[in-house]
Amino acid sequence: MVANSMEVEILKPRNDKREYRRLVLDNSLQVLIISDPETDKCAASMNVGIGSFSDPEGLDGLAHFLEHMLFYSSEKYPLEDSYSKYITEHGGSTNAFTSSENTNYYFDVNADSFEEALDRFAQFFIKPLMSADATTREIKAVDSENQKNLLLDGWRMFQLQKHLCAPDHPYHKFSTGNWDTLEVQPKARGVDTRNELLKFYDEKYSANLMHLVIYGKDSLDKSQSLLVSKFREIRNTNSKRPCFTGHPCSSEHLQILVKTVPIKQGHKLKFTWPVTPGILHYREGPSRYLGHLIGHEAEGSLFYVLKKLGWATGLSAGESDWSSEFSFFRVGIDLTDAGHEHVEDIVALLFKYVKLLQESGACKWIFDELAAVSETGFHYQDKNRPIDYVVTVSSNMQWYPPQDWLVGSSLPSKFSPEIIESALQELTPANVRIFWESTKFEGHTSLKEPWYGTAYSLEKISEPIIQKWMERAPDEPLHLPAPNMFIATDLSLKTVSEKRNLPVLLRKSQHSRLWYKPDTTFSVPKAYVTIEFSCPLCGSSPESQVLTDIFTRLLMDYLNDYAYNAQVAGLYYGIYSTDIGFQVTLVGYNDKLRILLETVINKIANFEVRPDRFSVIKELVTKEYQNFKFQQPYQQAMYHCSLILQKQAWSWTDELDVVPHLDADILVRFYPLMISRAFLECYIAGNMEPNEAESIMQYVENIFFEVPEPKSKALFPSQHLTNRIVKLERGINYVYPAEGLNPSDENSSIIHYIQVHQDDFVLNVKLQLFALIAKQPAFHQLRSVEQLGYITVLMHRDDFGVRGVQFIIQSTAKGPRHIDGRVEAFLKMFESKLYEMPAEEFKSNVNGLIDMKLEKHKNLREESRFYWHEIAHGTLKFDRRECEIAALKQLTQKELVDFFDEHIKVGASRKKALSVWVYGSSHSSKMEVDKSEITNENVVQIEDVFTFRRSRPLYGSFKGGFRQMKL
Repeated sequence: MVANSMEVEILKPRNDKREYRRLVLDNSLQVLIISDPETDKCAASMNVGIGSFSDPEGLDGLAHFLEHMLFYSSEKYPLEDSYSKYITEHGGSTNAFTSSENTNYYFDVNADSFEEALDRFAQFFIKPLMSADATTREIKAVDSENQKNLLLDGWRMFQLQKHLCAPDHPYHKFSTGNWDTLEVQPKARGVDTRNELLKFYDEKYSANLMHLVIYGKDSLDKSQSLLVSKFREIRNTNSKRPCFTGHPCSSEHLQILVKTVPIKQGHKLKFTWPVTPGILHYREGPSRYLGHLIGHEAEGSLFYVLKKLGWATGLSAGESDWSSEFSFFRVGIDLTDAGHEHVEDIVALLFKYVKLLQESGACKWIFDELAAVSETGFHYQDKNRPIDYVVTVSSNMQWYPPQDWLVGSSLPSKFSPEIIESALQELTPANVRIFWESTKFEGHTSLKEPWYGTAYSLEKISEPIIQKWMERAPDEPLHLPAPNMFIATDLSLKTVSEKRNLPVLLRKSQHSRLWYKPDTTFSVPKAYVTIEFSCPLCGSSPESQVLTDIFTRLLMDYLNDYAYNAQVAGLYYGIYSTDIGFQVTLVGYNDKLRILLETVINKIANFEVRPDRFSVIKELVTKEYQNFKFQQPYQQAMYHCSLILQKQAWSWTDELDVVPHLDADILVRFYPLMISRAFLECYIAGNMEPNEAESIMQYVENIFFEVPEPKSKALFPSQHLTNRIVKLERGINYVYPAEGLNPSDENSSIIHYIQVHQDDFVLNVKLQLFALIAKQPAFHQLRSVEQLGYITVLMHRDDFGVRGVQFIIQSTAKGPRHIDGRVEAFLKMFESKLYEMPAEEFKSNVNGLIDMKLEKHKNLREESRFYWHEIAHGTLKFDRRECEIAALKQLTQKELVDFFDEHIKVGASRKKALSVWVYGSSHSSKMEVDKSEITNENVVQIEDVFTFRRSRPLYGSFKGGFRQMKL
């Protein structure tokens, strides 16, 4: 007997057809098997109950480093990187993460490769090889990962909160690790990091501290037999589960106000209270109840009041950083400049709202409403990707009893006024930590956090001070929310007589085009609606682009206090600017969707500019443009690449330049001109009958086009907008060098882009197959072996139907020109691999790509995005996957080699390449030298993006207006 089936009824969604079985192997490994005969992908996740809290003293980051090391090789599979290579070649992906008290390893793969993938995965926990050579290399990778985080405000502020806690509590530690903590300091003390790594693994990684989820296509019995054979050899040393008692915050760490300087422009206010861990009362859901009310955004809420006063642009509330021993309740507020000047009032209003909740007591009707929304959400949840599902469930297994492994804390079901009120009593001024972030504090701080160098100052803030602020705070009408009218009550499924597996053009006029697809797969009471307003004026200049952006943000702002309840009830909406206009999307329960849609459409049609809100949104947009320079260097490289390739893209500096000159009156004049000519592209899918879809489209047309004084007229044929992409010249490698925008960032980055063709099924699959075969070798060579940088990616690229591949690498170790040279060296090395590839390996890769294309959409949102992509790009190839599978089945190995030789190979006559070099501060001195050394006649430096763009021919667009003319 090597496994005990533990009979327990696991609570699962009503519409979930999957089967579940809990097992405990003889080595005490706890397992959940999920059988899903309909799945295309199989997945597994191992959650190890050991995290960064268990790092030995003086070896910060060791648990995270071990997570990296297990991917290299094992005694059974000694070839370095063979695990990742196998997963990638068989259509899968793999990753891991280290948290405070657990480390989670996971992968997915095509179903027919699951058994071998699982065997390779199991060796992580049986006999991994951690060679001395790999150890040194991977410490550099950990250090590169840390370098990537050094100028990211999220990491900086999180570490500062940890720093201002008890030094003897593991929460205080630096969990990521770097070259200093894992190499320099241990060596100085005579400590061998690799020996410590092996010792840590031997002592901590025990089967009794592990939880495994496997998600397969086979029956429960067959899966059980498989997993027992693979995982029974994991050692059980009966390691004691680490317990970190006590709270990280003692009294000296409470009642503090921390002023800190972020990297990015803006102001934030964060409140943190140490509280009783919500997991101890997860069925009563006190933190969920409090987060729901304090984070509410409808009329009477804290955010509603702060927004009305012009002091805040965002608010979030809820429990975070929790364990079974301690937890924090957090409230985060994004402040305007005016809000920054009224922080005392904001602190007071928050505590006045908490006081209101304390005086109101726990309200059963609010809890019941929250429980109803949660229950509907659980039972009608979208089916997730298996890889995401197994990670969630294996993480839950560490904390919850087996019957709640699928549910976790998502289903509050017991109303307990005492527990809710007890949680409220913990949110007091005596218990609070306030972190106030603003670049205005620069030069006014005296302290530095040691790991990230974050500047801060610290002062005590007593309860009487906050009481005084409360006494003189604005007298605003704070109150509990009204009942939620958007909670779905009709969850019935519509019967559509004509089952359509692909979208159809249901309705067409000079004003609009309506694509429609009923739900034939998911059987959920949900719908998806997207309407894109194509308005020629929107993208005609940097000013019009920014004004359109402000217009969409104002719409969201105006709708927020009305539509927030819809989002609480599982009905989501968004209004966004696009390259050719703006887009409205709604997705969720169809019961009340029409009500929300009509409100949104009427708000657009009757748009008014409120000068007070215009000022707030303009300030927000200004800061976002100013903060562009703090993006990661690889993101800057991607921006430059898109700016070079896309005909209708404006530079962020041009857009930033126009913002100060915009005012409410300009938008008042712009709006009627913007909307005066429009064409509406619409896609409606899901639990919706054809006549309902047509009725929605007719309603929208009536509002804009069919009234006595219409807001909009049909576009002239010449006005239908198209996205055009620059066609690079064959045989030329263009180079665009650019200085990194943040002088404090040492990281450099490159994009090495190879443009191949415009959408064509045969060429598409050749390109995708090359990317699949080369992806893992590129990662292994450029990151694992050469250690160029933590961010090392090879991926397929699609610009409005123009296809190519791109290498993205970010590095502090080497400069852009060197990295670009290493990419070309890799491609030369890859030639022989491709030419000498055994026929069976080629066939295996082809089958892997076919399996990836056979993968069904998991939910309505995923399916709708796929079809909308075809509509938005004008390609309209709804049967794309079937056609590409047919092309793959005909593809020969010689054809792939010929394709590589013609389009990808270094020096190929038809190759079209573009290298973007972004120089960080550690390499900026080499930039002029690198530019001067570009002497090869086949390498052309781009001096000016816009001159270059104007000089090149463009690919024709698939989108030729409502008649679908091909340009």
